[in-house]
Amino acid sequence: MPQAPAHADLIIQASWIAPVEGPARLLTDHAIVISGTRIQDILPAAEASRRWQATETLRLDGHLLMPGLINAHTHAAMNLFRGLADDLPLMTWLEQHIWPAEGKWVSEQFVTDGTRLAAAEMIRGGTTCFADMYFFPDAIARVATEAGLRASLFCPVMDFPTPMGQGPDDYLRLATQAADDWRHDPLITIGFGPHAPYTVSDEPLKRVVMLAEELDAQVMMHVHETAAEVQMATDASGERPLARLARLGLLGPRLIAVHMTQLDDDEIALLQGTGTHVAHCPESNLKLASGFCPIEKLRLGGVNVALGTDGAASNNDLDMIGELRTAALLAKGVAGAADALPADAALAMATLNGARALGLEQQTGSLVPGKQADIIAIDLNRLETRPLFDPIAQVVYAATRDQVTHTWVAGRCLMAGRELLTLNSARILRDTQTWQENLNG
Repeated sequence: MPQAPAHADLIIQASWIAPVEGPARLLTDHAIVISGTRIQDILPAAEASRRWQATETLRLDGHLLMPGLINAHTHAAMNLFRGLADDLPLMTWLEQHIWPAEGKWVSEQFVTDGTRLAAAEMIRGGTTCFADMYFFPDAIARVATEAGLRASLFCPVMDFPTPMGQGPDDYLRLATQAADDWRHDPLITIGFGPHAPYTVSDEPLKRVVMLAEELDAQVMMHVHETAAEVQMATDASGERPLARLARLGLLGPRLIAVHMTQLDDDEIALLQGTGTHVAHCPESNLKLASGFCPIEKLRLGGVNVALGTDGAASNNDLDMIGELRTAALLAKGVAGAADALPADAALAMATLNGARALGLEQQTGSLVPGKQADIIAIDLNRLETRPLFDPIAQVVYAATRDQVTHTWVAGRCLMAGRELLTLNSARILRDTQTWQENLNG
């Protein structure tokens, strides 16, 4: 007697699936079966209709299903500073433009409205999880929850006053409070975000190490972003920043070191030996002329490298598909090898590697039964992506973010047919226009 079909909430059938993890690189004419927040099964489409009965079935011909993109480093609320200070080197951009603007304008409302604008942009571009490092993490968490996005929030720590506090004591207290407040939310994780070696002294960094261990939290920090930063530290102390962080006990699987454009071979070995992660932000590094992260050396050296956009004030977008292409092409140019960072490795950098860096690899980053249903659909049946010989390479080298048609996080559809389902585009545009007028005034 034939077995009755099992029940599921949603079956998505597509021309191709890129699981990123597992034995198959690419599946053709398969389906993903979703119940609640999780992937129940991935199997040939013809079998899915026999073995499963779903409340909803969606057929996406000419589409590739893949894990949602993970933006491993951004400052989401800085979307409101997009285009405010272009074509400037890092320290000029930061000290003469961004920090004064933040001092004048940043508030809980600024962060709420800026993050909402960023969330809409990320959903439309296929990002399902973002790692944020900015002020007022509670406001960011509330917007991420409203939007339905997964978020890892790194509470800033600095030696000096900001709109959020007077110094390290305030920042660490706010971070531990946020970790407690959000510990039961399935989409939100809280970590520590010491800004950079040149803005945080030894004692607060030691406390970050201790608290991160106590709370089982990740740490994110801008490290070796420019040659000038490294030289300044060496001139002052005789010690490169990475060596200082190693001495303080910061290197390890909890640390995500962002940018890392200035690395020698011994430092790459140190990162590998300690299990430290790197978040690569190629477009921001290019725009600020900060330098080139040696991606292929890191990859071949066994270092986990994730991909991020940085904030829209220095990128100037949160386009992870564009970032994918830039990362792949830049890696080839820097390594002097056309086979450096091939398409599959680039895609892993933007998905599973990001999940590993954030400590979320058991939940997201690949399409595997049992994991959260964080999925995007990309329409490859466009003039710009035809003919089609390899869907994965086509996403990396030819597709654009406007080809993302659907975005799901934990089984919830956040965008269908390019229409946002959790956020109000008209309201976001009105709020953004008000901020533009304020900043201009």
